[in-house]
Amino acid sequence: MADFIVAVTGGVASGKSAATRAFEALGIPVADADVAARAVVEPGQPALAAIRSRFGDAFIQADGRLDRAAMRERVFADPAAKTALESLLHPLIRAWLQAACRQAVGPYVVTAIPLLAEGGARATYPWLDRVLVVDVPAPVQVARLVQRDGGSSDMAARMVAAQASRAARLAVADDVIVNDGSLEQLQDAVRLLHPRY
Repeated sequence: MADFIVAVTGGVASGKSAATRAFEALGIPVADADVAARAVVEPGQPALAAIRSRFGDAFIQADGRLDRAAMRERVFADPAAKTALESLLHPLIRAWLQAACRQAVGPYVVTAIPLLAEGGARATYPWLDRVLVVDVPAPVQVARLVQRDGGSSDMAARMVAAQASRAARLAVADDVIVNDGSLEQLQDAVRLLHPRY
């Protein structure tokens, strides 16, 4: 059981996933919020029943799974629906992550929480011991998004602007990796933090 929990967070295209892979390469277990978000809406889970009750059968596929595309369309068109969905899912995602971290075996565990600053940081995750922000300047985020997704720089800039500000993320950080260089530099930064954690 890991007694020390490090959250990894950062803006879109900051390199969070590359950082968590670097921790995994060092043998450190990772609990990922994206995995948790999928797990809590699997058939038979209370969240799926709550979604059906709140939003109706139109959001459940014939195989009993959540119709993610329909739900995504609904919440992006209706801020009240987005708030309702988040109020159903976020407590369950936090509980899943906390349980996964407590069950992890290793000297410490990393939990990947992309929207930590937006989600209340330590006020909603009081069980975190450290917060590592993978930081990158906004122009680098935009360039990476355009390269990764093939979209326009305007769309990429809107995606960056839709998240918490860089200052808000840095305000919750205990540690920061500035990831505006190579993958090897990011991996080196993770290796430097490893013995501290």
